[in-house]
Amino acid sequence: MTEQDGMPRGLPVVRLRPRAEARAIRHGFPWVYADELVTDRRTMALMPGALAVLEDGERRPLGLVTVNTRSKIIARMLDRNPGASLDQAWFEARLARAAALRERLFDAPFYRLVHAEADGLPGIVIDRFGAVAVVQPNAAWAEAALPVLIAALVAVTGVRTVVKNGEGRARGLEGLAEEMAVVHGPAPLGPVEVPMNGAIYLADLLGGQKTGLFFDQRPNHAFAARLARGGRVLDVFSHVGGFALAALAGGAAHALAVDASAAALALAGQGAQASGFGGRLTTRQGDAFEVLEALGAEGARFDLVICDPPAFAPAKPALEAGLRAYERIARLAAPLVAPGGFLVLCSCSHAADLQAFRNACARGIGRGGRRGQIIHTGFAGPDHPVLPQLAESSYLKALVFRLDG
Repeated sequence: MTEQDGMPRGLPVVRLRPRAEARAIRHGFPWVYADELVTDRRTMALMPGALAVLEDGERRPLGLVTVNTRSKIIARMLDRNPGASLDQAWFEARLARAAALRERLFDAPFYRLVHAEADGLPGIVIDRFGAVAVVQPNAAWAEAALPVLIAALVAVTGVRTVVKNGEGRARGLEGLAEEMAVVHGPAPLGPVEVPMNGAIYLADLLGGQKTGLFFDQRPNHAFAARLARGGRVLDVFSHVGGFALAALAGGAAHALAVDASAAALALAGQGAQASGFGGRLTTRQGDAFEVLEALGAEGARFDLVICDPPAFAPAKPALEAGLRAYERIARLAAPLVAPGGFLVLCSCSHAADLQAFRNACARGIGRGGRRGQIIHTGFAGPDHPVLPQLAESSYLKALVFRLDG
């Protein structure tokens, strides 16, 4: 490899198999699967997260990739320019582009700043909470590049604190160890207040789920809040108050938040107090399925019921079991909806596409003895952009049903 080739000296070359489809990669697909790459001895010797130049089967360069032979996604596209240098300036350019979009969308710096491949930073998620950013380096290359990424992040955003959240299934698939640490600046003194949809949420950035708060549901919270005015609301899998606090801010008379985590429900209560409607929120800790069954036995009825569970089908092998779980949720929740009321059912499983999820929900509602119409289909907010070539970047679905009288 020479400088005349337009490629950097010293980088290894990895090559697609002759029958692999290079056209998809040229058109923007960012991944190469293990069975698509020539895995000779030199390729297999590369350290996880190593940089390499990707060529097609005819030795034409496709771009700069990161390689992890321990992962089913063996290569991830980083830059269409095979001669790109992943220095601080490169990261700053990517981060500045992502920040410009969010600053146009939101008045306050509380949002997902980087949504992995869709923002040109494969395997990296960054959520911003004012002066604090939480980084999830979910790929081996991101773990290796973390110091320069943090320097670029601080330079572009001016955040004072950066938390590394190195937990979750994605890191395990990359062969990475779990770790939670403050990697820049002072540690948060406690939960961070996050203003959203007229309410104040409390996010535990060091001990909470994922990055501490789910920004992706923001537009769905807002839509549900419009249906909640003057009504009774049940928010199942509420986390730190998700739909419940938005509904109360929208004028709900009362909301019941259900979650398995006592710590999350305590934060929901604190958020309600900080928002000025603590007297209208109650909480109930327990397994969601068991609580739904108990509420049904109690004859409880609500004008708006929301179920926002974790990913029941995080990957294709779990799809059938996951769809059965979504169906069961719908079956248990539907009888709790008052005549003419609303049921919101959500899925964050990218393995369950919209049609499969919708069918499972419809079956469950029918098995629960109810009928209804879909009045709205929601997705993740615009701070979670979708890469058109990558279906996995569109994962969140929210179906809003108006049930019969």
